[in-house]
Amino acid sequence: MAPTALLSVSDKEGLVPLATGLLRHGYRLLSSGGTAAALAAAGLPVTRVADHTGAPEILGGRVKTLHPRIHGGILARRDDPSHRADLEAQGIDPIDVVVVNLYPFRRTVADPQVSWETAIENIDIGGPAMVRAAAKNHADVAVLTDPAQYAGFLAALEAGAVDGALRRRLALAAFAHTAAYDGAIQRWIEERLAREAANEAASEAAAVAAAPLTLDLPARQTLRYGENPHQGATWHSEPEAGWGAAHQLQGKELSYNNLLDLEAALATVREFGYGDATFAGVTPAAVVIKHTNPCGVATGTSPADALLRALDADRVSAFGGIVALNGPVDGEAAEHLAGLFLECVVAPVFLPAARERLAAKSNLRLLELAPAAIERAARRQLRSILGGVLVQESDDRPIEPDGWQLPSQRAPGEQELRDLRFAWQLVRHVRSNAIVVAKGGVSLGIGAGQTNRVGAAQLALAAAGEAARGAVLASDGFFPFDDTVRLAASHGITAVIHPGGSVRDADSIRACDELGLAMVVTGRRHFLH
Repeated sequence: MAPTALLSVSDKEGLVPLATGLLRHGYRLLSSGGTAAALAAAGLPVTRVADHTGAPEILGGRVKTLHPRIHGGILARRDDPSHRADLEAQGIDPIDVVVVNLYPFRRTVADPQVSWETAIENIDIGGPAMVRAAAKNHADVAVLTDPAQYAGFLAALEAGAVDGALRRRLALAAFAHTAAYDGAIQRWIEERLAREAANEAASEAAAVAAAPLTLDLPARQTLRYGENPHQGATWHSEPEAGWGAAHQLQGKELSYNNLLDLEAALATVREFGYGDATFAGVTPAAVVIKHTNPCGVATGTSPADALLRALDADRVSAFGGIVALNGPVDGEAAEHLAGLFLECVVAPVFLPAARERLAAKSNLRLLELAPAAIERAARRQLRSILGGVLVQESDDRPIEPDGWQLPSQRAPGEQELRDLRFAWQLVRHVRSNAIVVAKGGVSLGIGAGQTNRVGAAQLALAAAGEAARGAVLASDGFFPFDDTVRLAASHGITAVIHPGGSVRDADSIRACDELGLAMVVTGRRHFLH
């Protein structure tokens, strides 16, 4: 009896060459639906599953391969006499090769507007059942789930060496394929239900808190190393969302630290909007990041103006940094980048003049990241700890000044309010304890990651120097004592903003009143660990 290969694939890349090779080695081809049509169109002899089983496809194609003549042929152990007897009694032919990849669920739900009904219809049932059956019985059945496996399998057939080791590797890939597929379905349903719950004024965290965590993140790249050269590292990413959808225009491969810094840069610059080539509705902004902390942030009248102001905020720290812009990079902005040593620049788009100007800096990594790719990314943050993972909502809710309180005797002026908002947008992207000094849409001094708040303020005020006079100060957490307020006043700060909530808030308010400072209390903390 000729060996049988069952082919049922959504991704038809390489299908005809594989089928041709199987026929050359004496295999009978068994197929269904669109795969059978593709093989027949190529002039290859193929038996349709419905003819093989004697059962037509039903329920609009939902049931095609769920039949004992299919699964019995896949699962039968060839060395088991009782299995052989069952096959003979039921008239079932063994199936020796299973070639299956699944409905394109991930591609379907990459569209943020996809309907629930469309997504559900793209959940494969028969495919995973066949893949798992073949992988379970890999001692007798070879299972192929990826077109990249086809050439190697045909080469093994040519050499007469489809041995146990190859079968086990194919089985491992098959189980990984179905696990990733199920994980993608679970994650999409979780996120859809969470959005629905949020629309009903329920907490997204509460909506998904009880759900187990399953990750479906294909390995995108083996990195040269992790944070340090002695640490191995791999980048896993959704292919059509977030950084997995970024288009690298030039430069070396991204490193582990590059990706961490790019994430911090993008999160910060998005505080001011993130647009396309038109820049519609977006305040031009630029961010310079070093070791995941902002070292220069500014808004401006144009991308070039914002970039120049951000770079001038701390030229020393900008050396070797990461830059993010929230709108198109034009030729004028590229001129400001061309004279610097930078690791990466990310923006929604690089215009032709910018690409031409920066092409000579061959090691500079330029990344285009479209707004749509950001919107497709999950709104959860994951962080590993020993033996587990922490999951939280992203801290990206819009700033809501309408809820701010003004407990000081003096209210901030119009310009001070603009500066306070800018500083508050920035401080939540600085490692705690965090202090930001700002004025006129530019960061003047940043104190990051200190073990006490007054120490962070000392760093920020020292960096600002004389420019602190007339500026404002933001704190990511409340003032536990009045010492930070008094220190700020001694450097010429005129207004402060913090979450409030300390048992000694009254002390800080009294200090503001005594020293003539305005205070804003937001009621929301922004720790970043």
